[in-house]
Amino acid sequence: MEFSQELRAEVLSGDITVSFRLWRRAQVKAGGRYRVGTGQIVVDSVELLPFSSIDAADLRRSGETDLESLRRRAAHAGPIHDDTLLYRIEFHVVD
Repeated sequence: MEFSQELRAEVLSGDITVSFRLWRRAQVKAGGRYRVGTGQIVVDSVELLPFSSIDAADLRRSGETDLESLRRRAAHAGPIHDDTLLYRIEFHVVD
């Protein structure tokens, strides 16, 4: 799973444990192990949800400061409106 360079250290430290992606279809699966920089993560769950349902707890867990910064980061794949479905990926770091 790809993360921008500025987020990788926080992912590998376990500070970021959720990611939101605008994909046509899921690119990861629950139980899958994926390389992130020099480490690895295991995906715990993958679900589809509308952008408007992202709560403050998940926003913090994603490493974003507010919904608009998350919208901008995820929008590299296309525009994101409140009803746009995103994949919510929950994961943890493994040794």
